[in-house]
Amino acid sequence: MKLKKKLKLYVITDRRLRDELESVKGALEGGATAIQLRLKGVPTREMIQLGREIRKLTEDYDALYIVNDRVDVALAVDADGVHVGQGDMPVEIVKEMAPNLIVGVSASNLGEALQGEKAGADYIGAGSVFPTRTKEDAKLLGLEGLKEIVRNVPIPVVAIGGINHGNVKKVLKVGVDGVAVISAIVGAEDIVEATRRMKEIVDLHLLE
Repeated sequence: MKLKKKLKLYVITDRRLRDELESVKGALEGGATAIQLRLKGVPTREMIQLGREIRKLTEDYDALYIVNDRVDVALAVDADGVHVGQGDMPVEIVKEMAPNLIVGVSASNLGEALQGEKAGADYIGAGSVFPTRTKEDAKLLGLEGLKEIVRNVPIPVVAIGGINHGNVKKVLKVGVDGVAVISAIVGAEDIVEATRRMKEIVDLHLLE
């Protein structure tokens, strides 16, 4: 699997905006290359049940499947990887427990990104690039901070935070390997069309 290629358009679920299965089906139909299941405060059993259904969908579309934070759930649903934040399980421990999982780590500055790469992360989720309502406590990285991470970190960098159809070109010009989107796709009236439009812009700017 070429990880960089799979990270191009990375859609993250948010049940405050739309049901997970509906979100994932629409995003995959529209051309999303990666899906992240993000669920907070949900019973583990429900996460696994839902996670297995999403696994089937991502396999049908040959998309990368990442579970947010929960290594146990990622293993239980046979996901491709897990994404951890700065306060979650350290990358080194994830790698010890699940050496076959792809591990992404969130970084809000260059120091965190370099630390993640050194610890063995496979990609960096860098943000928040723009202010975002989805995660109100997110630290603002900005385009300059993003540029600094892209220049100095050798592993793939996916930009996240407030990215929409109007500002995504600015983000792609920085040289990222992909963009992670929540509201602009999951919260769109027509999720398939919103994903398709975003994918067209991404494909124009990111060569294989």
